[in-house]
Amino acid sequence: MILGLGIACGITGQPSTYVDEQGVMRWTENDEEVTAFGVNYGTPFAHPFRAHNYMGIPHEMAIDADVYHFARMGLDGYRIHVWDTEISDSAGNLLFNKHLQLFDYLLFRLKERQIKMFITPMNFYTNGYPERGTPTPGFQNYFEGKRGCLTDTASFPVQENYLSQFVSHVNPYTGIAYKDEPYIVAVEINNEPFNHGDRPDLTTEYIDRMAAAIRSTGFEKPIFYNVSHNVNQTDNFCAAQIQGGTFQWYPTGLVSGHDIKGNMLPNVDEYLIPFDNHPRFKNMARAVYEFSPADVGASGHIYPVMARSFREKGFQIAAQFAYDPAAMGHANTDYQTHYLSLPFSPKKAMGMMIASEVFHRIPLRKSFGRYPDNLEFDVFRISYEEDLAEMVTEEKFLHSNSTTTSPPDPVRLEQVAGTGRSPVVEYEGTGAYFLDKLEPGVWRLEVMPDAIWVKDPFARPSLDRKASVVIWKTWPMTIKLPDLGDDFAINGLNEGNNIQMTASGMTFPVSPGTYLLTRRGTTSNLGGDDHWHNITLKEFYAPETNCHEIHVLHQSPGEINVGSRYFVKATVVSPGIPEAVNLDLRGGFYGRGQVIPMKRTSGYEYEAEIPSTLVEEERQLRYYITVTEKGISRTYPSGIKKLPSDWDFYDDTPYQLNVVDPVSPICLFDADRDKDQIGGRGAGAMTAFSPSPISGKTLMHFNARNLTRGEHHVSMRFYFADKVGPRLGDTGSMNELTIYGHSLNDKPCNIEMTLVMRDGSAYGGIVTLGVDEGLYRIPVRGLKKVRSPLLPGPFPGFQAYWFQPASVSKLDLAEVETLLISIGPGIPEKEYDQMHGVAVGRVTLR
Repeated sequence: MILGLGIACGITGQPSTYVDEQGVMRWTENDEEVTAFGVNYGTPFAHPFRAHNYMGIPHEMAIDADVYHFARMGLDGYRIHVWDTEISDSAGNLLFNKHLQLFDYLLFRLKERQIKMFITPMNFYTNGYPERGTPTPGFQNYFEGKRGCLTDTASFPVQENYLSQFVSHVNPYTGIAYKDEPYIVAVEINNEPFNHGDRPDLTTEYIDRMAAAIRSTGFEKPIFYNVSHNVNQTDNFCAAQIQGGTFQWYPTGLVSGHDIKGNMLPNVDEYLIPFDNHPRFKNMARAVYEFSPADVGASGHIYPVMARSFREKGFQIAAQFAYDPAAMGHANTDYQTHYLSLPFSPKKAMGMMIASEVFHRIPLRKSFGRYPDNLEFDVFRISYEEDLAEMVTEEKFLHSNSTTTSPPDPVRLEQVAGTGRSPVVEYEGTGAYFLDKLEPGVWRLEVMPDAIWVKDPFARPSLDRKASVVIWKTWPMTIKLPDLGDDFAINGLNEGNNIQMTASGMTFPVSPGTYLLTRRGTTSNLGGDDHWHNITLKEFYAPETNCHEIHVLHQSPGEINVGSRYFVKATVVSPGIPEAVNLDLRGGFYGRGQVIPMKRTSGYEYEAEIPSTLVEEERQLRYYITVTEKGISRTYPSGIKKLPSDWDFYDDTPYQLNVVDPVSPICLFDADRDKDQIGGRGAGAMTAFSPSPISGKTLMHFNARNLTRGEHHVSMRFYFADKVGPRLGDTGSMNELTIYGHSLNDKPCNIEMTLVMRDGSAYGGIVTLGVDEGLYRIPVRGLKKVRSPLLPGPFPGFQAYWFQPASVSKLDLAEVETLLISIGPGIPEKEYDQMHGVAVGRVTLR
């Protein structure tokens, strides 16, 4: 449990916030701008509530741990859409049950950490996602859920009753009613309303009635309503008696079912508001109630750019959706399309920490230009290639991944945090670490356990499925801080951590926990129970090790060029330290083996080079990776407890690598191989799969139902760099882009084939597929600079569909990573309302 931090609000009086004539929300006490950046988090309700019950974890203990992590990440904002269905009855009366008690407790703990709260009292949903929920007494059950609550005026008095009781509720942990709580800075009436049926005037009436019910209690702070779901009723929204509008942003779509690869920075370069200049809207405050680069694993560098885009458009509150409770973080069952957890996704968590700095540092409506000319802004740097965001000032050095950047003056540093290596910290573990200067020569160190994703966290989830594992291991850490010197003392702080040792040459072995680091000759009276900002020095929470088996993570690129050097790289995740990791090559007619030791390069990473003689002689290499730990050997990818050299070895699923001539075609897309990794967008888009006349092959059917909707454009996106990467470096002889397939609907079909480079530059050309199945070609020299659709498509739908970088690079086939196939370009407008489609088997560079 968290030891008493004391409640130091620093904001008193009633109300605590207001919106000025320019639409800026300010503190009543000092008129300073309100800013809050944080997360949505739902342990008191719905699936997270039930999941903790399933696992036998006390909810209060879970809340303590997660709220501590919010503070540790530097977040100061919280938002939730309350499950009214769990805390109300049919008449809209507030129910005093376990859900409400936990919500009160959560708000109390957030207030202790001085985290500002933006509350949405109603969401009208059942509590049955993702598994079947339990029956609830809530009023939404009696009015057909959200639709009835927004269109049936008989439900309005019930909602008014609920809202007035909700904001009047006195939190027993604080003794303060929600309406008077200074850390509740604003409320949003409900979650994601759609328009009010065929009566647009009902929008204004509904908002005004709900706002009046809230105001009738004495609530004087700003009231918000969602506008991004109601852009066709902007005038009605703006006519209501409220002070702010709420928006969401899912720039990479939702629920792709797999980890989306590729450069997503173009998708988050700018947030558009189509009614930005509406006279009434200009005087309203703006909040982002939900945002996430959904389904994108490597997104630590994306969060800070989203924060910058929000500030450019005048947002003062932003909350990521949704933070995974630590107890459930291994499985990502809360919402499979999102994944944020300090213990289980440390790079993303550090990206959020840096994003919070961006949000609070960048002035409202400040612009830094357009991508790719804005990758360095203020004190921040962004790199897609490194999955890196960093903040570098004289006092702060924060990075989401390993970096070679050096702080300008290490003597003046007061805070260091990150993952991986840097010129300040050398560390092989994969968890996050935090260094905070408490006094001259005295620092607090916090080290989280290692985290490795062993399965795609965006695939279908289950609490029994480990998408991510944490491992408590001891690694050497070197800290190069002039303020500490070479031989500083290390003393454990967290419960059960009795470590006492001295660094040698700035290096010492470290395990997960919190520590007090003290320069030789320095005396400090600080102890574990002392406070620093909004945390206690000895506080620490991390899930126990959940890695009890070996995981080998490796994907063969499929092909390499004859004569090239190739290193087999693998991540070997195990509870202990492997005694041996070997590459077992199988080649030749009789499958003779050659065993090559794999060298550990850092942490869990191993590699071995395939001998050049085999790359020259063999045309198909088959290989296994074997791991020996505690005297037991296993062979991967299957993991059986045998070695390929054993007489009874029966595994026939090796990794496979084809050795090809440099002039042989490079397969960018194969419908049979890649059908589960396709992403796209477009009104009326339809995909299906069927057998090809070529035995064992598949055709992807890609149809556009109606091009008159949306952008007259429907596209499929496929990222191929991880499958053909080794061959992209030698593409000088490739002079045509080919597609194998045919048109559908008994007529030819024009499609645009586009290659997108790592920096977002796009080159495309139009080709006509006929009804006969065959090979169709576009000369590479015929590809022209084109704008490209931002896929997967963003939500809300009024965000930009097309992207063209501020500066475009020359086409370099070695830099391409993504293929787009689009229906729409080249089709006459008079044919937009017809069905257009193609069947695609594969796409190659030749």
